[in-house]
Amino acid sequence: MLKSRIAKKLSVYFMASLLIFSVTIGSFFIMLFRNHVLNMHKDELQKRAESIAETLSDFYARGNTEGGRGGYGVYMRFIGEIAGADVWIVDENYNLVTAGKGQNGKAYHYNDLPENASEVIEKVFDGKTFFSENFSNVLSELTLTVGVPIIGADSSITGAVLIHSPVESIKQTSTQGIVILAVSIALALLISIVLGIALSVSFTKPLNKMKQTALRLSKGDYTVQNEIVQNDEIGDLAIIIDELANRLELAKHESERLEEMRKSFVTNISHELRTPVTVLRGSLEILCDKIVTEPDKIDKYHTQMLSETRFLERLVGDLLDLSRLQSADFIIEKNEVDMCDLLPEVMRSAVQLASEKQIEIIAEKWMMDKIIDGDYSRLRQMLMIVLDNAIKFTPKRGKIWVDVKDTCISITDSGKGIDSEYLPHIFERFYKTHGEQNKTGTGLGLAIAKQIAVRHGIELIAKNSENKGATFVFKFP
Repeated sequence: MLKSRIAKKLSVYFMASLLIFSVTIGSFFIMLFRNHVLNMHKDELQKRAESIAETLSDFYARGNTEGGRGGYGVYMRFIGEIAGADVWIVDENYNLVTAGKGQNGKAYHYNDLPENASEVIEKVFDGKTFFSENFSNVLSELTLTVGVPIIGADSSITGAVLIHSPVESIKQTSTQGIVILAVSIALALLISIVLGIALSVSFTKPLNKMKQTALRLSKGDYTVQNEIVQNDEIGDLAIIIDELANRLELAKHESERLEEMRKSFVTNISHELRTPVTVLRGSLEILCDKIVTEPDKIDKYHTQMLSETRFLERLVGDLLDLSRLQSADFIIEKNEVDMCDLLPEVMRSAVQLASEKQIEIIAEKWMMDKIIDGDYSRLRQMLMIVLDNAIKFTPKRGKIWVDVKDTCISITDSGKGIDSEYLPHIFERFYKTHGEQNKTGTGLGLAIAKQIAVRHGIELIAKNSENKGATFVFKFP
């Protein structure tokens, strides 16, 4: 039942604490109860002694102290039975008048008094009622001696009454108290064992459940949940573990997505490199084997090789740019950039690129009265990538609109737009549409533009315009 070590420890600690508590309380109880019984016995002895002293005072007052006359002698013979204990009467001359139970007629001596009687008698003849506690020499048992003065007719002290009694009731009562206490402790321990086990199990049950959850998490099962609802620290810990499991599950999916992206990246880059490398190798083999000897054909192969080399250079440059921009360690040197200077320069470069296809670039609003903190060359590169992409997908003699409103720049082409299935993926690496218009693209341009925008706090979104074509919107901070 108690397989949990914590449950065993809690049960042992609980029972040990209860045992210590019971023994401590029992000790105090016995001590206080003993004192209570002792005080009661003192009061009883004092009442008996005072009663005897009062009776003797009456005899002395009437001068009726002769044996057999007026009852004095009879009273003295039975004084021990009357008191129910050992009684000694001492007169004013410190002579022992009587002692013991029914010992009349015997010669009594002062030395027959108890060991502690002298102190009591001295206090009594000073007019005080006095108690003395001592242990008998025979049985080492606690005894009480009480002394009460006998007052004569002239209010003087004519004698002393001493009652000497062992306190047997205290021992008996203490024994009974110990027995009752032991039984109570035994019952309390029995109940505490049951309660301790129940409480320990209920306390450790959620901990064991969290342990099993942690084991499953360590094995890679991040879908597990504790489902523990408790309004305490254990409940808080269970919620944290559940949240950790949720985050690990998200991290697992993200890791799988990144791994898929890595594989896709390797596949794409291999594909992108294979084509120009194959063309270069084939052309070089033809030239080296002198299969082609005509100057015009040789020049054609040289031109093709130069074109493929430029493509490789552009691909490597784009890869380096994207890698730098995606690295958290790469720091962009930012300065104040006046958009009134940047936009006209971008437009001039774009007009030159568009002139080959006789595309008209229409700037509805030239001026953007805004100064931003950024890298001038990177911001220019970002805008040029999008404009170059718009020129690429705009047919000959088409139009491109550049609209500047407040803190937004939108670039809209007059092409056929972006298919809805492609739209969510156009900013991914090596993602490009198939077609004659995009045959020279590396699939990295828009990914680079997106990273530049992110590093500058610019929101870059793509959508299809109402008049067909595609629109890219830059929302500056």
